[in-house]
Amino acid sequence: MDWGVDFLKIDNCYYLWDNATFSDETNAKYTFAPNIRSITLSGNDVRLTLNAVKDGTLLGQGAVKNEADFVSNIGTFDGTHADMTPVGELSSELSFTVTVPKTGDYRMTVNYASAEEVGTGRWLQVAVGPLASEKRYLDKLLPLTETETTFTDSEEIIISLSEGENTIRLMNHRRQENTLHSYAALLEGLNAADPNHEILLSICEWGKTQPQHWGYKVGDSWRILNDITFNVGADGDPGQAVWEDDYTASITSQYNKNVIMDEFSGLDKGWNDPDMLVIGMNGITETMSQTHMAMWCMMNAPLMLGLDLRNVEKGDAVWQIIANEALIELNQDLLGIQAKRIYCSLDQEHPDQAYIKDNNRFDILAKPLANGDVALSFINLHKEHDPKEHAVTVEQIAAYMGKEMTGVEAFINAESYTVTDLWTNEKTKNMTGIFSVENIPAYGNQTIRVTAN
Repeated sequence: MDWGVDFLKIDNCYYLWDNATFSDETNAKYTFAPNIRSITLSGNDVRLTLNAVKDGTLLGQGAVKNEADFVSNIGTFDGTHADMTPVGELSSELSFTVTVPKTGDYRMTVNYASAEEVGTGRWLQVAVGPLASEKRYLDKLLPLTETETTFTDSEEIIISLSEGENTIRLMNHRRQENTLHSYAALLEGLNAADPNHEILLSICEWGKTQPQHWGYKVGDSWRILNDITFNVGADGDPGQAVWEDDYTASITSQYNKNVIMDEFSGLDKGWNDPDMLVIGMNGITETMSQTHMAMWCMMNAPLMLGLDLRNVEKGDAVWQIIANEALIELNQDLLGIQAKRIYCSLDQEHPDQAYIKDNNRFDILAKPLANGDVALSFINLHKEHDPKEHAVTVEQIAAYMGKEMTGVEAFINAESYTVTDLWTNEKTKNMTGIFSVENIPAYGNQTIRVTAN
C-alpha cells in the first residue's frame, strides 16, 4: 500500500486516563491512587497491620506522608508544564517490606480514602516484588469514599508471598501505561497494514506521561512539553512567539528542559521534540532566531518550521537561518548524539543535569560528530549583552562526551585544531585546546565546529 505519508504526528488529547488538560478535574480519579492509611495482612498464622506513614517507604518522587497519618499523591507527575525536571524517577509508589514464616497465599486489605481530584484518585495497583519481576494482584478503580479523609477497608486481595522478606508496592502507573498502550495499538495497526512502511511516528501527549522513558518503544520522537506558542497565526498572520515565559510557551521553556534530556535520545531510541521552530513569527528577532536554530540543531530536535514559506525569499534573513546547511548537518549527523550542556554559568558542578529556568546565564553545549569533529555552541540566554569570557577545554569536552566521541584520543592529543564558525564560515587555528568566546549579544550564540589536526 502506498500511502504517500512520510511523517505522522498523533495527538493524545482529552483522554480520560491521562487527562492532559484536566478540563474535567474528576478525571484525576484515573491518574492518582487513593490516600492510603495502612494495609492489613492475614493468613498462615499471620495477622499484621502496617501504617503507611510509620512503616511505609516512599519510592520515586511525588508521594507525601501527611501529618494526618496517611500517604497521598501516589501517581505520575504531569509533565505538560515547566515546573518539573525531566531527569530522574518522575512517579511515586508506597512500598512495604513484609516478612512471613511460610510461602503461600495471604489475605490483604488496604485502608484507603478516595476522591476525584489532583493528588487523590481512585485507581489502585498492588504488586509484589520489584518492578523487573513483579506480580500484580490489583489493578482497578476503587469505590468512592465519602471524603478524601474518610477511610475504609478495601475488599480482600489474595496475594502470594514467599517465606522470608517480601516487598508489597501500592501505586498508580495508569497515566503512563494507558498512553503507551494506545500508541502501541496504533503502531501495531500501521505495521499490520504495511510491515515495510517507513513512516516516522511522532508522539504528542505534550510530555505529560514522561514519554522520554517509554516513547522509543512505540514511536520515533516525542513532544516534551506543552506548545511552544499558542498563537500560531493564520494566512496573512505570522503568529506570535516569545523568548521566555513562566509556562511552556517560549523558546527557552522548551530549551531549558530539552537541554538536559540527552540521555533519552539517540539512534537506538528516538528524538526529544521541543516543538516546532518559531522563526519568522512576530516577537522573535533575527538574533533570537539564529540561537533558536542553533539550539534545535545541536539537540537533534525535529526541525519543523512554523512559518509560511511563501513569505520567505531566497537570501533574506530568515532564509539564511533556516537554510544554514552547516547547522542542519549537525542535526542530521550520522552519529546521532544529542548535544550535552557541559558548562553553565549558574551551575558549574552539574551542568549536564541541573534543571535551570533562570535565563540570566550562559550555556556551552558540546556535540560529538561522526567524523571525529566536535560542535560547540556558546549561548547567552540573557536579555542583556554578556561581556565576560566563557570557555571550555578539550579535557572538559572529553570528560563529558568521551564515551560518545569518535577518536577521542586523537582529539585530546591533537597538535592544533581548526575552528569553523558555522554562521560566518570563517576558519581559525586553535593551538591551546581552550575554546572561548566573549562579548556575546543578548539572546546570541556562536556555534563552531572543531576539527583536530
